Amino acid sequence: MFCIIICRSKSINSVKSVKMVRLSVFMVLAFLCSSTTAIEAAEHPKYKDPKQPLHVRIKDLMSRMTLEEKIGQMTMIELNVTSPEVIRKYHIGNILIAGGSAPAPHASAEKWMDMTDEFQKWALSDRLGIPIIVGTDAIHGHNNVYNSTIFPHNVGLGATWDPQLIKKIGAATALEVRATGIPYSFAPCIAVCRDPRWGRCYESYSEDPKIVQTMTEIIPGLQGDIPANYPMNFPYINNDRIKVAGCAKHFVGDGGTINGIDENNTIIDWNGLKNIHMPAYHDSVRKGVATIMVSYSSWNGKKMHSNYDLITGYLKNKLKFKGFVISDSEAIDRITSPPHANYTYSVQASILAGIDMVIVPFKFVEFIDDLTLLLKKNVIPMSRIDDAVERILRVKFMLGHFENPMADRSLASQLGSQEHRELAREAVRKSLVLLKNGKTGDEPLLPLPKKAQKILVAGTHANDIGNQCGGWTIEWNGQSGNITVGTTILTAIKNTVDPSAEVTYNENPNKEFLNSNDFSYAIVIVGELPYSESVGDSKDLKIAEPGYSTITNVCESVKCVVIVISGRPVIIEPYLEKMDALVAAWLPGTEGQGVADVLYGVYGFTGKLARTWMRTVEQLPMNVGDAHYDPLFPFGYGLTTTPRELIAAQ
Repeated sequence: MFCIIICRSKSINSVKSVKMVRLSVFMVLAFLCSSTTAIEAAEHPKYKDPKQPLHVRIKDLMSRMTLEEKIGQMTMIELNVTSPEVIRKYHIGNILIAGGSAPAPHASAEKWMDMTDEFQKWALSDRLGIPIIVGTDAIHGHNNVYNSTIFPHNVGLGATWDPQLIKKIGAATALEVRATGIPYSFAPCIAVCRDPRWGRCYESYSEDPKIVQTMTEIIPGLQGDIPANYPMNFPYINNDRIKVAGCAKHFVGDGGTINGIDENNTIIDWNGLKNIHMPAYHDSVRKGVATIMVSYSSWNGKKMHSNYDLITGYLKNKLKFKGFVISDSEAIDRITSPPHANYTYSVQASILAGIDMVIVPFKFVEFIDDLTLLLKKNVIPMSRIDDAVERILRVKFMLGHFENPMADRSLASQLGSQEHRELAREAVRKSLVLLKNGKTGDEPLLPLPKKAQKILVAGTHANDIGNQCGGWTIEWNGQSGNITVGTTILTAIKNTVDPSAEVTYNENPNKEFLNSNDFSYAIVIVGELPYSESVGDSKDLKIAEPGYSTITNVCESVKCVVIVISGRPVIIEPYLEKMDALVAAWLPGTEGQGVADVLYGVYGFTGKLARTWMRTVEQLPMNVGDAHYDPLFPFGYGLTTTPRELIAAQ
């Protein structure tokens, strides 16, 4: 076109005509340039350019999204209902790996990465190619995955009083989660458990909000340290692919429900909520936590999933939280009683309250249809949807997900690595609390001598990895038995004692067996069976049978140390006089060698109670600082021992 115009211009003599031709040429060139720019912009949109500022990338992508694509980003569905057709049809943006879900039994890191990469391929083939976030409850290590390092549950980590150790555990957990191609963990739980009858009390670091605040140091462990001069209260994830997005939960007051009943009502005034249950959220936001999960519970009768004042008014507006707020699984159903009675209302109330991403593991089509209808009827404004999607995309961009959506195969060796197991072993050592050491007037029993003629090990929890790990391990509720790779306490004892010592294991020895053997001493290991959430709610806080009869039979016949494996303080006072020593080992996880390390004096006992140990359940709730405070063992209590090598040196 340009050449034709030039040739014609030679036959034109008037100055005016020449000017017109020049103008025409300029306009054609401008048109060609603008067309080329438009084509380049279409082929290389700003949201795919990592050099663009974060807000520019988010704005550019959102300007291209349809309503259906936005709602897809707000939806998280379960692994077992995920397919290429579902992802493409509904533009699903997020996938949940629930407890017990896996690509195959005993799946390797590579098998997990194959699965997550498949998800990404399906998502990236959609029109805009927005990568998927895969999330899982890695709450004490990567606990849903076989052969991972299982760290002590939070109740034990609280007893270490060591936030720097907890930060290292966060970093190790992030590596193991990334080793399976997953970039998002629903951790940490920063509940302040005020009543041990609550079935989730082992997910809480302490009854004391100050200790829980210090343990939010796990967040920079999971996500990375915030750089200097970083914007205040803005989410931060180091996108070097060895960190994950964290999730502070459950907002807010979940540990204060009546009688410790899970998902129930927390009755407390605003000052109490702010001073006991809220402080750790301030710290979490300050440390750049990427997401926050809302609690199933209520505050003074108002379901948290519909509480606009706390989610939007306080968390988003007052604390200036810019990450995304996620529901708990199927939690919006529970806004009504009975659950799911008026689902359209539940969708309306939760989204208007400020929830950005909703976990709807199975009934996601109903959620998508209802939310679409509410938007079209102007019940929910488009501005609320845009706020939610902007927050979700912010986290995806910060993860570096658009540049590197696929799993990093070089990280496979991080799953269950020896370095992480050594860290878990250290955490076990530091979490053990010595509650009694020697009967009145007697010499201390601990540390135990490695050289002994005959040693008895008894109890249901002595040789059981599943009991050692507790709930949220491989399965949602956990499971007894050798469900994953690890070291039982019995094996650890055999590894530690002198080769000349004879170790006999009898789970529940009777009097005849005990009287017919001359044991130097006995180690009795008993406790609670695995549970999670409401399954673990307990009115009596008793250990599993035949735990008490094993304590009685053994400790009445042999000098004994009792090790309690539990997710909380349990009833032990009626049997305390029979014991020579008592150790609270909480739920130590896969590295039982850490227990033997301290029993035999390789290291000393250093743990201190971060929970009050009651005498009876009738005293509950009872927490440090209460006017009527008469515990069996008070908050902060813990005897110490000196390592044998140090004793020898002295």
